[in-house]
Amino acid sequence: MNKVMLVGRLARDPELRSTASGTSMTTFAVAVDRRFQRDGQPTADFFNVVAWGKQAEVISQYLSKGRQIALNGRLQTRNYQAQDGSKRYVTEVVLEEFDFIGSRNDASGGGYSNNRSSQPAPQNNMPLDDDMDDEFHLMADDDDVPF
Repeated sequence: MNKVMLVGRLARDPELRSTASGTSMTTFAVAVDRRFQRDGQPTADFFNVVAWGKQAEVISQYLSKGRQIALNGRLQTRNYQAQDGSKRYVTEVVLEEFDFIGSRNDASGGGYSNNRSSQPAPQNNMPLDDDMDDEFHLMADDDDVPF
């Protein structure tokens, strides 16, 4: 299984380009904070991400450096010939799904502000229904499963 899940901030603005056939593509980097700090300084890992088609267009239009994103994708390694003749390898995340998180005002990297009220959550004081067990039956073996 090749699956990557990241939550972080864009480290640079997305770069929208088109292939020769007209397919949109964008590349960007995501900075993901580590749980530990080195010498008291926060550290992050940086991941290169590539998005294709409509996703590339939406990301380029609505996201910019500093904005938060949650994404799912897969790792891909490719190689190319550099101008000096050497062979270079690149590992990147190919985007499959993403969600905007945070707000536009959150792009400064200042963190998340939770403005919930301090009132306690409502309690569910409904009594439990003792007859509920009658609605559910334990299936003893796999032959009883309807699919």
